[in-house]
Amino acid sequence: MQVNDIEKYLSEVFPPENALDYDNVGLIAGNRDRVVSAILVSLDLTSKAISAAKECGANLIVTHHPIIFGGIKALTMDDYVGRTLVELVKSGISVISCHTNLDLTNEFGNLAIAEMLGVTDAKHLDGAVCGVVYELDSEEPVTLKDYCRKVAKDLKCSGIITINDPQNKVKKVFLQGGSFDEDSVEVILKNGIDTVISGEIKHHICVGLGQMGVNTIIAGHSATEQAYLPKMAKLLSEKFPGIDITVNYNNEVSSIL
Repeated sequence: MQVNDIEKYLSEVFPPENALDYDNVGLIAGNRDRVVSAILVSLDLTSKAISAAKECGANLIVTHHPIIFGGIKALTMDDYVGRTLVELVKSGISVISCHTNLDLTNEFGNLAIAEMLGVTDAKHLDGAVCGVVYELDSEEPVTLKDYCRKVAKDLKCSGIITINDPQNKVKKVFLQGGSFDEDSVEVILKNGIDTVISGEIKHHICVGLGQMGVNTIIAGHSATEQAYLPKMAKLLSEKFPGIDITVNYNNEVSSIL
């Protein structure tokens, strides 16, 4: 199998045309004709990810976040993007990124996060830009304080931020990994959701939602999206059983409760 074969398959699962306008997905760097020896799956392209790829003999890295978003005017050793790309090219390693085209494919994005929280019946929220909704099945009321602890533990967060009363109740939850999309606020309010979980939520949005009776839980961008990696690895291993797949949790942190 060549790099081109992997990119073609991922484009079928996560169509590039589904990516948001600002995004940059597909083959970011490397040789399309290179035979793939092994694949490293990583949230980001970093020097640590490249080292991990070398250690496991991978000459292709599949990332969620692309290292290049806009145009590059210069490729130098003056910044981390230049240094990383130079190291990448010297190592003969290619990179394919599946970003917002993956985010909008719920079973590999937000549903994967919900599964880590032990949720099995999450559904896409119609009208939301990106995200799923579910209800807690606990017979006893669940406090925001207790649910924050659960989120931190299950997602291995380094910490949790909420500005709301820790004794508030959690029942109906909206979940979006990465960065919360403000355009989903209206539909969240219409659907009686009492808690929003995301990796990043702007403070004024937290304040506004709080004024309307909605809790917000900020769990960290990386912590929420680490859930995507094993799903991606499984997808690739089932399609390309002859290629070794390694998951690199390069942003893994210890939980602080």
